[in-house]
Order: sequence, then C-alpha cells, then structure tokens
Amino acid sequence: MLKITLEKTSTPKQKPADSVLGFGKYFTDYMFVTEYSDGEWRNARFVPFGAFPIHPASTVLHYGAEIFEGLKAYRRADGAVQLFRPQENAARLNMSAERMCLPQLPEEDFLQILKEFITLEKDWVPHSAGTSLYLRPFMFGNDETLGVHAVANAVFMLIASPVGSYYKEGLSPVKIMVEDEDVRAVRGGTGYTKCGGNYAASLRAGKRAEISGYSQVLWLDGINRKYIEEVGAMNVMFKISGEVITPSLSGSILPGITRKSCLEVLRSKGIKVTERLIAFDEIAKASIDGTLEEAWGCGTAAVISPIGELAYLDKKYAVNGGRIGAATQELYDTLTGIQWGRLEDTFNWTQLV
Repeated sequence: MLKITLEKTSTPKQKPADSVLGFGKYFTDYMFVTEYSDGEWRNARFVPFGAFPIHPASTVLHYGAEIFEGLKAYRRADGAVQLFRPQENAARLNMSAERMCLPQLPEEDFLQILKEFITLEKDWVPHSAGTSLYLRPFMFGNDETLGVHAVANAVFMLIASPVGSYYKEGLSPVKIMVEDEDVRAVRGGTGYTKCGGNYAASLRAGKRAEISGYSQVLWLDGINRKYIEEVGAMNVMFKISGEVITPSLSGSILPGITRKSCLEVLRSKGIKVTERLIAFDEIAKASIDGTLEEAWGCGTAAVISPIGELAYLDKKYAVNGGRIGAATQELYDTLTGIQWGRLEDTFNWTQLV
C-alpha cells in the first residue's frame, strides 16, 4: 500500500456553481504527484493544484511520451460518491504505458490513489443531475536529455475537474462528416492506446468538420480507407435490422470502457451484437434501404451520443429520420442510471468511495 503525504493548501478555492461548470474549466484544490526513477515510484503526495516545473529537454516535450485516462466520480441521491469500473482504467493505463515504453503503475496503487484523492476532494463532487467530478490521471516521460530511448524517468499525476451535464438541451442526434483525407491511427501504431498524439492527429479533421457544420468526423481505417473505426474521440455502433454491429478491436481502435459496457448491457438484454469490420458502403446502403435503424458514439464524457446524419463525398445519409432510437436511449438511461446510482448495479461495476 502506498504511503501518500499531504501538503495542505493555504488558499482553498471557492467552488463554482453547478450551473456554470462546463467541461474542464475549474480544478479542485489538490493534485496527486509521484515520480519514477531507478525502477520504482517515489514520493507519492497530494499537493495544492498548480503549475508543475519541467525541464526544457523533458522527454514528453520532444517525443510525446505521454498517456492518460479519463473517468468520473458520481454523486448518488443518498450523498455517497461512487466510481464506475475504475479497475478497467487501471488496466488500460498500463496497456498504454507498455506501448509507449513508460513504466507500469500497479493497479492496486492506481485504485488507492483514486479513492484517497476523492476522499480528500469529496466536497468537489457536484450534486446537480448530470454533473460529476471528472478525473484525469496521466503519465509522462521526464528524462532530462534529448536522446531518443526508452523512458527511465517518469511522472504520474492526477488532476480533477467538476463538470456539468454533457447535454444542455437534451440527447439530440448529431451530424457527422466521414473523413476521407486524414486518418486517426493505423494497426501497429498507437491507436489502441490513450495517448495524446492520437488526439492531436485528429484536430485538423475535426476543425474541417466544424467549419462545414458537423459535430465530428467518422474515421476510416488507414490502409483500405473504407472500414469504419471511431467517431471523433468515441467508439461507434450501428443497429441494422435488429443487430448491433461495432468495429472490432484490430489494434487501431481504443478499447473503450463505455464501449465494453454497452456491449455487455446489450447482450444482457438479448440483443445480437457483432464485432467485425464494417465498410462505410454497408452503412450507406443500409441508410438508403431503410435497415439502418440507429447509430451512436459512446465514451466517458458523453456516455452515449446519438447520430442523426452521416455525410460522405457530398452525399448525406439519414439515420432514423434524425431522431434518437429506442436502443440508444435505453443504453444511455441504463448506463447513467448505474453510474449515478439510480438503477441497481447488477453487473457489479460501481465502487463506493
């Protein structure tokens, strides 16, 4: 078990009203820090939130040796606070670390850090419906040299931000542009990890989509340029003729925890689920012949984001007449019900703090 010290803040912050939270605009009083060197993690501590000194030659600044996770702490109606599948984040962090030549963080230490941090910052978990405390654990290489090599020194940190409800005006379907120039990742690369480079590589296409009036892009594979991979920074699913299909985890797609939860919920309800390659032509055909019943993205921030239209090469393909479908709505209601403690957790996914 980690021994974590606490440096108390002398200037506690005033907590913002739940109505103005947004996403990632405000930060709690404390952050967690620990450094890795000589094969072990040292000096685990909670310190006042603030700027962090870094050497100008630090590995992360020059070679992008960085990974992160994202999860939330939820305030239940009885006032208790709970986490949703945090052990999955612990495992994925280490999977990302292995690919990026960063050190492993024992999963039990990851969970201990989360729970002690939330206990310390419990008053920062908002109370209003749809709000939560967003947790951002991250790790980066911190060798103070310009040589290109596996990381010997690293830093693991945790910061947190109270966030508002993702949907201000209801769960409305969004319009998505299929990206036919840039690619997000390729098999053999870092697509299956949660590293900053994957997100940086997506910004140009996302900006083009926004300028054209679309909420995000639908990514195609980097080799054949025809198989669907992700939508924006989320996994994606389609319901065709009663069957839910989603791209298989081929190495270029992030193994989303919300994705995994969606599949388990769907299967528990007797809905046929298939993970396989999906060519966009198949989705276009299903839209035209009326068998494309629903489509949605899924991820930590939005949980479920219904898709109402897909645009590709100047052609538009409607999904369920631009309306949210029954399966999409039920998934959202089920997952958020479990996360905020409104529904019984029959999957044993939640952990009280």
